[in-house]
Amino acid sequence: MKKIVIANQKGGVGKTTTCLNLGAALGRIGKKTLLIDLDPQCNTTSGLGLENYTYSIYEVLLGRANPRDALYETDEENLYIIPSASSLVGGEVELRDIKGWHFVLKDIVDELDEFDYILMDTPPSLGTLTIIALVAADSVIVPVQCEYYALEGLTHLLKTIKLVKSSFNPDLRIEGLLLTMYDRRLNLSKQVEEEVRRYFGRKVFNTVIPRSIRLAEAPSFGVTIHKYAPDSAGAFNYLQLAKELENGSKGAW
Repeated sequence: MKKIVIANQKGGVGKTTTCLNLGAALGRIGKKTLLIDLDPQCNTTSGLGLENYTYSIYEVLLGRANPRDALYETDEENLYIIPSASSLVGGEVELRDIKGWHFVLKDIVDELDEFDYILMDTPPSLGTLTIIALVAADSVIVPVQCEYYALEGLTHLLKTIKLVKSSFNPDLRIEGLLLTMYDRRLNLSKQVEEEVRRYFGRKVFNTVIPRSIRLAEAPSFGVTIHKYAPDSAGAFNYLQLAKELENGSKGAW
């Protein structure tokens, strides 16, 4: 089982888009995959069309529900989700009152060993929910948008990852940086790609996710890009990312 956090405290960089579509792509190549929505905005949950559910990750984290009680099958092949809820906003504070709160999510995901992959979507912050995800994970995928100030705030994320690694999770590593919202017509996208690859080298995925109206539209219909526009560049690239991820580590960093 591989446990991966999708994280970047900067909003609008493609975290949820990546969690949804990479998860569905992994399912399509035969990998049983679970998404855990840790963002109180619930965009991963709604992006899969899940509306009526009894339990969420909120109840699971606070010990009010068993993880499997909150586990729902989706319309995508081999893809499951533990949904989020708006109540998770208050859950950040409640979690801090639990002894050993850093390890609450780790204990949960370690039980779910029937999955090949667990992908965790996090809020656009470096708060409690992101911390517990980093403690629970094997590695981190960092979406980086190909726009101005692409690397802004990334230093804080990398410091947080190193802090979690040194204090709670010594095996945590960067799985890779993923370039998103790439527009081949713009010199800016090419410049950002060159800058990121020059600085991070092999830790940048070969796969690049294009800027795409279809990728942006798909969640509003409660489906992934693979159902909404299966022949699109976005669908193809997320399948390529799934294969790149499956083919092995990009090295420790």
